[in-house]
Amino acid sequence: MDKLVIEGGKPLSGSIVIQGAKNAALPILAASLLAEGTTTIDHVPKLLDIEVMLNILRELGCRAEHNGNTVVIDTDTAHTSRVPESLMGQMRSSIFLMGPLLARFGEAQVYQPGGCAIGERKIDLHLQGLEALGAEIEEAGNRIICRAGKLFGADIHLAFPSVGATENIMMAAVLAEGRTTISNAAREPEIQDLQRFLNAMGAKIIGAGTDTITIEGVQSLTPCRYKVIPDRIVAGTIMVAAAATRGQVTLQNTNPAHLTSLIHVLRRAGVQIAVDGDIIKVGSAARAKSVERIVTAPYPAFPTDLQSQVMVLLTLADGVSIMKETIFESRLKHVDELSRMGADIRVDMNAAIIRGVPRLYGATVEATDLRAGAALVIAGLAAQGKTVVEQIHHIDRGYDRIDSMLTRLGARITRQSPVPNNLTN
Repeated sequence: MDKLVIEGGKPLSGSIVIQGAKNAALPILAASLLAEGTTTIDHVPKLLDIEVMLNILRELGCRAEHNGNTVVIDTDTAHTSRVPESLMGQMRSSIFLMGPLLARFGEAQVYQPGGCAIGERKIDLHLQGLEALGAEIEEAGNRIICRAGKLFGADIHLAFPSVGATENIMMAAVLAEGRTTISNAAREPEIQDLQRFLNAMGAKIIGAGTDTITIEGVQSLTPCRYKVIPDRIVAGTIMVAAAATRGQVTLQNTNPAHLTSLIHVLRRAGVQIAVDGDIIKVGSAARAKSVERIVTAPYPAFPTDLQSQVMVLLTLADGVSIMKETIFESRLKHVDELSRMGADIRVDMNAAIIRGVPRLYGATVEATDLRAGAALVIAGLAAQGKTVVEQIHHIDRGYDRIDSMLTRLGARITRQSPVPNNLTN
């Protein structure tokens, strides 16, 4: 397994262009199945999760190429609705294929998805939504089979504003007969991006970004060319890294409106932030101030995907901060790793009480999930001495070569690969 070796204590400085959004690209890639022909999607980052999704599409019979940041998918040759269990187990977002496969083939055979171990993430809302559209669901062990001779519009209320369930229902409903209304829908920017993509293919959807989405079913969709939005979590990670290292960084190709809650928290912590169009400048020459209370919640509130990164900044802040996690019950595993580096954090149920310390110290730590891994990289950048982050395959799921990205900002970070056994003899 690769690992990252970081020599900390150097402020980040410079300018960086933010990659396309993984969490927008994945459902858009799945949705390409809804239109027969060749779809071109720009601004798609090179990530493990993206490669898994493309491999699934290839297994379904599609032709898919990823050159630079552009993906070209030809779905004319898609011939099966069965997703291999081995690929489903590698990535939770593979569940997005249920809606498109059901709409196109009248059947979808999938398995319980894999992904980061950050807590229970049931797919019951996905299945309930598809059932409401007329699908019959059969569960046999780990296998899930959805069948529908025809899909019909329905009024669907989500018990929780699940991003994945909202997107899966949208993708199935675009080819259903009649009108579908999703109430208590998730409001994330990635859902808005999916609406724009589907509408570019000929769908009739309004309301993404609000809690009510309305879909008028159409008979067919046509391929298109589309550009994915910037990744707000990658942008947020770099912003926090700049603050934690007391650096000065300019981020290009951002959407500041998607980062409002983070910008508010960072300003409360004393970080200097200037916004000009799609450019965000972040600077911090002094020690951060504590933030009394931060609570993660569905968009537009503070995102769970930035909780661990901001916690690193708060470990170095002057005073006591409280971070409460309300989305995933197992998303505080990074606390033990940060404690190895000298952080003073106490966990009480789903809340972390963080007492700021003057400095962190380099250590060997393990990335337990995607965002926890990013947080440990930030901690290593800010710490005194050398930090080794192991299990970085988690990080590679969401960051396009995070080591290269940070090196461009002056970080002293290298990726080390294990030496093959035949070279050690």
